[in-house]
Amino acid sequence: MKNGVEPQHSVLIRVYRFVMRKISVRPHLLVASLLLFVSASYAIDLDRPDVAAFIETMVAKHGYDQDAIRTILGEAKMQSSIIDLISKPAEKTLTWAEYRPIFMTKARIRAGAAFWRENRETLEMISAKNGVPVEILVGIIGVETYFGRITGGHRVIDALTTLAFFYPPRQKFFRGELEQFLLLVREEDMLATDAIGSYAGAMGRPQFMPSSYRAYAIDSTGDGKRDIWNNWADVAGSIANYFNAHGWKSGEEVAARATLSSRWNGELPKKNKLKAEQTVSSLSDMGVVFSTTMPNESAGQLLSLEGPYGDELWVGFHNFFVITRYNHSVMYALAVHQLGQEIAEEVRRR
Repeated sequence: MKNGVEPQHSVLIRVYRFVMRKISVRPHLLVASLLLFVSASYAIDLDRPDVAAFIETMVAKHGYDQDAIRTILGEAKMQSSIIDLISKPAEKTLTWAEYRPIFMTKARIRAGAAFWRENRETLEMISAKNGVPVEILVGIIGVETYFGRITGGHRVIDALTTLAFFYPPRQKFFRGELEQFLLLVREEDMLATDAIGSYAGAMGRPQFMPSSYRAYAIDSTGDGKRDIWNNWADVAGSIANYFNAHGWKSGEEVAARATLSSRWNGELPKKNKLKAEQTVSSLSDMGVVFSTTMPNESAGQLLSLEGPYGDELWVGFHNFFVITRYNHSVMYALAVHQLGQEIAEEVRRR
């Protein structure tokens, strides 16, 4: 409280806690509604108990200078629009029939082919070194940032502090990412307020979260910097490094379109799994029909998506589920795969 007036965010938190004691609702939706009602943007209260505890943890655990971290967090702004956005991500609100056309456009495919040709030497060098196909690299970059055109419009410090302290459903995750971001800022000698990214705090052309940046971003050019904002070699190399760290198997297929034979007597998955629990052989024995050169013992999983003409069936192999580690969504992985295939075909055709 300052000059006898309780700060807006303190009022918000008290109202939120009171309402949560009285009724049962989905917390993140209530928080979003209250934040939009009270204010669109305001500074973080550094003396709020959970914020102060976070600062003390950074000082005790990582030797962070208290004045430095208070200065950084003092410049952060709570953005209610960020909570609104994260409460309804496209991967959870759209069907495959609605999601796929966002990325599978002629313009994006042509842009991807042009990007491939302009950076052919770099992309093919990275692919040969790491075993991740060029079409997967361009598929990721195409879906994530439209080949560098759309990298987000939020300050990362705003996104992470908003979600770390005003989004209860995932505050543990985002406080961890805020911690990683502050360490990254110190390690890379960055200005925290300069980093621009998505509403969830993902950064640069590959849209790495701070923890992924620290763990998987690499310097592919030997200039001493891991530049995922401006250097395409670092971007492609970092993506390939991420996939290798998560078990990418060079030369293996990603996914195959499937149908069901008369032998099928099961039920289609109501919720697609994010790992392969079957094999090529077991799926075939169940009556799933698909074309592949993968060995019978290879891991596979039947996937069902709501397509424009009804259920659309696919079999995802091991590498498909490696893609889902980048974004925990079957639709995302399939969009990356299909966009990469279409771009590769466009490059070959021309």
